[in-house]
Amino acid sequence: MKAVVQRRAGDPADVLEIADVDSPPAPGPGQVTVAVTMFPVHPGDLQMIATSGPGDGRPAGVGAEATGVVVKAAPGVTVSVGTRVSTFLLSGLWRERVTVAAADVVPVPDSLSDEVAAQLLINPITVLMLRRAAQRHPSVGFDGVILNNAAASSVGRLFTAGATHHQIATISIVRSDARAESLAQRFPGVPVVSTQSADWQERVRDAAGGRPIAVALDPIGGDAAADLLSLLDPGGSAIVYGLMAPEPIPLHAATLVHRDLNISGLNIGRWTGASAEQRRSDVASALSIAHGLAAHFDVAATYPLGDIRSAVAHAAESGKTGTVLVRVTEGDAS
Repeated sequence: MKAVVQRRAGDPADVLEIADVDSPPAPGPGQVTVAVTMFPVHPGDLQMIATSGPGDGRPAGVGAEATGVVVKAAPGVTVSVGTRVSTFLLSGLWRERVTVAAADVVPVPDSLSDEVAAQLLINPITVLMLRRAAQRHPSVGFDGVILNNAAASSVGRLFTAGATHHQIATISIVRSDARAESLAQRFPGVPVVSTQSADWQERVRDAAGGRPIAVALDPIGGDAAADLLSLLDPGGSAIVYGLMAPEPIPLHAATLVHRDLNISGLNIGRWTGASAEQRRSDVASALSIAHGLAAHFDVAATYPLGDIRSAVAHAAESGKTGTVLVRVTEGDAS
């Protein structure tokens, strides 16, 4: 069986390879075996591959989300053979087959394409976590405004679409005028500001129109997070949910103390600590998002499994629209 593996940490385009590995064990009690048909390449996948890896040179599986079809099921499992499913937050999902707990798979309706099913869980649930965190500020959903940095990203677009649906005011922030124009066409009622303009911070304040800038969402960190903090009104909160910037966030204590600002971190890995009830609700909401906002599950490109290095190199490029996907056809990888 073929799988994507790494033997050391480093640039994913350099360290990933396709290896022959043992087939997964037959499903034990409460388990199913899934033939993977497609998986997404998320920024978090790239960060994990770049910063962590086996220390002994042995191949280690990678990848945190995938979709496929159940091909084997243990007796008594309610998910039947032939069911399309998605799964996530398990290590080593970038492979032809995987055996997992039936409780860790989400049945995929026939109405959803493989391209949407491959992106069903991590991005929508991240959006739900961000919205819950932002709504802790009492003004969000009323007169408060949320700054959505990197708003052209997959998570950024889904957040804007969901916030618009729930009548939560946002301002999109992007790195180029071209991306600003594209987002303005997609979300004509949402202000968008490009940091390519020297006066972009003043443009953000103008777009807020005197309303309090209550929350800033930032997947980048570093100087970008500091810039967003400077825009928040007293009592505002910055929520950092990514590690794209290599530099630390430059922050003086006075920024927090004198303006009563808060800064917190969030990532999808912490979702596993949520209550079972919350997780069930989020999965149901992710399915609703996939149905209602399928047009925002853009695909940047689709690669075959054997071209994994090109796929991750493309995923690392800035300026693309959508998620890079990898299609898995058993026996086709080289």
